[in-house]
Amino acid sequence: MTAFRVTAEEARQLGRVAVIYGGLSSERVISLKSGAEVLAGLQRAGVDAFGIDLGGEQGELNPVAQLSEADFDRAFLILHGPGGEDGTLQGVLEMLGKPYTGSGVAASALGMDKVRCKQLWAGAGLPTPDYVVVNGDTDLAALGERLGWPIFVKPAHEGSSIGIAKVNTLPELQDAYKNAAALDSLVLAEKWMSGDEFTVGVLNDEALPVIKLETPHDFYDFNAKYEADDTCYLFGHGLSDEQESELQSLVINAFKTVGCQGWARIDVMQDADGSFQLLEVNTAPGMTDHSLVPMAAAKNGISFEQLVVEILRQTV
Repeated sequence: MTAFRVTAEEARQLGRVAVIYGGLSSERVISLKSGAEVLAGLQRAGVDAFGIDLGGEQGELNPVAQLSEADFDRAFLILHGPGGEDGTLQGVLEMLGKPYTGSGVAASALGMDKVRCKQLWAGAGLPTPDYVVVNGDTDLAALGERLGWPIFVKPAHEGSSIGIAKVNTLPELQDAYKNAAALDSLVLAEKWMSGDEFTVGVLNDEALPVIKLETPHDFYDFNAKYEADDTCYLFGHGLSDEQESELQSLVINAFKTVGCQGWARIDVMQDADGSFQLLEVNTAPGMTDHSLVPMAAAKNGISFEQLVVEILRQTV
């Protein structure tokens, strides 16, 4: 099979492309892996692309100066977490007049903030698990009674399941809150959904094939996402055609409600009654060899090279 390449005319139109990755968040390691894959894919496709490790390995570089001094026409953003996926970088690039992939400032900020994203979805009448914003004054025993056990505890602004814990008792909840609060000033306690977990990628306002996630872990944690070989990604998800269509429609509605653009990935679980519940949106999903958007795109016959070019085309 001949590898996908852009035409000489499209390569000229796209110009010099900066793949911006790395950053200084707790997801730096994953971003470096995603960035390396994206950069290699664009180069294989004939795009004039180069990488910018924003902030540098030790955080010694000034990110704004890096971007101001770099020579590029548009940017492929593949930073994960705060500082790259939360609207901050998007705002800098808009001030510099540089087109970039993915969602804009507001949608990126909302997508990175699990609490406000859930508030927006709930306000729009979209289903999302019941939750409580936790702080040092929260009565955790009463919280446990309200939500029921088990409970998910999440830092509101972290990704890749960093700092997330599933707890079954009050002492576990107390410890999980302390650990999450050490990472983030805003902590979320969420009702546990007992049904199956799914993820749905979005590309050009259309849902990619649904993937069901199965792991022997308590939940789809960092190790299950990026390191383990025993995680199962199933296109044979057991949903009826009607259910799959319902899920994809829900995801597109959630994507548009947040104001996302270009591409994203939305995670969903079923509750005890089998109803779909929105968990979170990832506005710059992973692009590693364990990542789900490339997997779903491949199911639709879209190669990795075609995928990264299609995402980049949204900046023209």
